[in-house]
Amino acid sequence: MSSSDVSPSPWWARAARPARPPVPVALMVRAAVGMAVPLMVGLLTHRLDLGVFAGLGAMHATMNDRVEPGRLRAARIGTAVLASALGMLIGTALQHADVDGLVLGVALTLTAFVSGALSATGPRGSAAGMLLLVSAALGSGMPLPRPWWAAAPMLLVGAAFVVLLGLPAGAPNRPAADPRNRALAAAYDALGRTLADLGGPRAGVSRQVLTARLNQLQDLLGTHRRSRQNRRSRRTKQDHRTKQDHRTAQDRRTAQDRRGRMYEAALAATEAATGLVWARRPVPPAVAEVPNRLAAAVRQGGGEVAVPDWRPDTPSRQALDVALRAAADTVAGRDTRLGTAPAPPPDPWRLRARLLSRGSVRYGLRVALCIAVGSAVTANYPLSKSYWVPMTIAFVLKPDLGSVFLRAVSRSVGTVLGVAVTAALLTAATDEWALTAMAAGCVALLPYATAAHYGLNTVVMTPMALVLLQLGGQSGAAEFWPRVLDTVLASAIVLLFGYLLWPERPRHRIEPRLVDATTALRAYLDAVVQDATTATIGAGDTGDTGDTTVRNGNAQVWLRRSAYRSLADARREVQQGLAEPPPTGRLAERWLPATAALERLGGAVAAFAAQIRYGGRLPDPGEVGRVRRALDELTAAARAHRPPTTPAARPTAPHDPARSALGRAAEELETLLGGHPGR
Repeated sequence: MSSSDVSPSPWWARAARPARPPVPVALMVRAAVGMAVPLMVGLLTHRLDLGVFAGLGAMHATMNDRVEPGRLRAARIGTAVLASALGMLIGTALQHADVDGLVLGVALTLTAFVSGALSATGPRGSAAGMLLLVSAALGSGMPLPRPWWAAAPMLLVGAAFVVLLGLPAGAPNRPAADPRNRALAAAYDALGRTLADLGGPRAGVSRQVLTARLNQLQDLLGTHRRSRQNRRSRRTKQDHRTKQDHRTAQDRRTAQDRRGRMYEAALAATEAATGLVWARRPVPPAVAEVPNRLAAAVRQGGGEVAVPDWRPDTPSRQALDVALRAAADTVAGRDTRLGTAPAPPPDPWRLRARLLSRGSVRYGLRVALCIAVGSAVTANYPLSKSYWVPMTIAFVLKPDLGSVFLRAVSRSVGTVLGVAVTAALLTAATDEWALTAMAAGCVALLPYATAAHYGLNTVVMTPMALVLLQLGGQSGAAEFWPRVLDTVLASAIVLLFGYLLWPERPRHRIEPRLVDATTALRAYLDAVVQDATTATIGAGDTGDTGDTTVRNGNAQVWLRRSAYRSLADARREVQQGLAEPPPTGRLAERWLPATAALERLGGAVAAFAAQIRYGGRLPDPGEVGRVRRALDELTAAARAHRPPTTPAARPTAPHDPARSALGRAAEELETLLGGHPGR
């Protein structure tokens, strides 16, 4: 994608356009079996009331299921379903106590506040917070099982069954079966595509895909990588184990060490590739093919990969050559000095804000306001399924699914289509076994639909929910169309009170991401300059500065990874804004050139780092100061809600390696900000 070009498609066309994710066959089969078995057991034992809640738990587990290591998967599903079970216990207790509408509304509003505050803390909190409120709403209206308190435990039983279905079987030690190895191979494949596209119009898009693959890999490795010091200390605690257990643990640690070093080598190669994308410098096809062969070797558990002798003639090409040779050594199992190993990445599901932080409390109040309004409406107007309104509000207000406006519209349209699909299905059969098959078929489509489009997710989830309610004996076909009215009502409440009248404007979604990106880029630039300064001082010193240089390199790579991840978050927020109607769409369009300029600055700093390491260039304080001032000005503009009005300069010729990459980057930023380059 061009740096500043905006798709000519109107916002509504971009909003309706689905993604084309790969078909997750394993997740789909697991989802179908996870739903069908509890319902079938309920039918065979004549306890369908319990089977429906177990199936609901399986559905909630499927919504949070991913192809990832067992610990991450169990933590993700477990946190979400425990919150769901707690919400179900709250809802069923309220229904069992036969509370009046006022008490029910207050209880759901308080639950909504906790749900919203929890949702704002991160991905795992978002899933848990949404299911806490959804299950509380369902529990307050669905028919109670016998005994009433069994609903929550049955949710856990259904979810546990889905978790068990995902445990490795067959050949768990096969390298290609490990999600982390597959993600590592995918990252090397994306690197190969980026190198193949160097100098062409798709290089920027390929670089964005590479960043996404590295983000996914970082998340998968996050809870498994420990410092070598920690591993050594753990060894002394494992002496009481049997020799076989100790050998197995040692093999596992060795595999984790090796995988981590292959990841670090990929980061070093990515830095060089990013610099080459910025400089518009291609590499020979034989060199671009090396990452693809590295990916194949990773899938096979290792192997020799030859790097051709190609005489790199620029610092960035030399950096790429060094990084690819180091990657080949790590994939082959040889020790090599990677002076760029990052600090262990954080737990990808770590809460990103405290539960009572300002942002969490603010979002909790937003959800609570919408639920309070919804409760008031349902208390004064007779609705056959009053819980459908708060349940829809919870789904629409999930904070990490993009635009609230688009979700509200997609939810309404998707519900209409979903009800139509359900009516069509029920004209064919209403037998309980047939309904079980329908529920299993719908939940099997859920993993793909969720990745493709929020509206498609609703089209699939609506029949699944209605069929479960029919199995529970609560709904008939005549009551399905009123769910459309309930959904439209809930979406209207969210659009009015949680979107239009809520004091937080769309700019607050885009501009904080840009501030994070500029801050991370400045930290990355400072680390590169500090690394050069340390190396310069060390060159004139007789003492050993190798450890200091490596430590600086470690910090530099981790800051670079953080900067690229922040840039990806900013790009995603702007792209989501482009799919909204004005004024959000216009605001996103105005910030798009700045986002692209920051991405190009990341490439320029990577090229500058290569010039320092392999070209002998020393940082020019004037150039460094110009870039810092430009970043400060862009940060101030984002905080003041003033998008730049001048398009960024985009040189079309390859960068001259004799010229400072940072100097050219300074000129591009000054042009964007309306300044006057000093040369």
